[in-house]
Amino acid sequence: MSAAIRSWAWPLGLALFCSVAGGLSGAASAGGGSSEWYRDLVKTPGTPPSWVFGPVWSVLYLMMGWAGGLLIVKKAWCAVRLFAIQFALNLAWSPVFFALQHPSAALTLIVAMWVYIGLTVRAAKPVSPAAARLLLPYWLWVTYATWLNAGFVFLNR
Repeated sequence: MSAAIRSWAWPLGLALFCSVAGGLSGAASAGGGSSEWYRDLVKTPGTPPSWVFGPVWSVLYLMMGWAGGLLIVKKAWCAVRLFAIQFALNLAWSPVFFALQHPSAALTLIVAMWVYIGLTVRAAKPVSPAAARLLLPYWLWVTYATWLNAGFVFLNR
């Protein structure tokens, strides 16, 4: 594969992969935000309507996948490993929170995810500033999601 094709094929392929994998993780989550269990939880202040999450995550998965693809093109293997770890944590979060109905375990996952996103951004910045910038909205959203998750834990003890 030529360098020119690789320069966009990896980002595009990983963006599509992250979108599909993220969608499957959400689909495996027993109804997610529309489940009776979730509807009955005391909500954290600032919790958006359930319909917001799908569009936001769709965009974020595309952006994070593109960033991961840029890191592969740059052969930034340390950053790619960190990216893979945070993405695995991301995929685990929805089933743990929604399907297993275990907000405390999900909080542990999302805090670890937040740390690994930060480590990924830090590792990406010197080799691909564009990848680091693409991950910032995701990191901010996960910061907000961590607040929501923590609220669910404390308000629903």
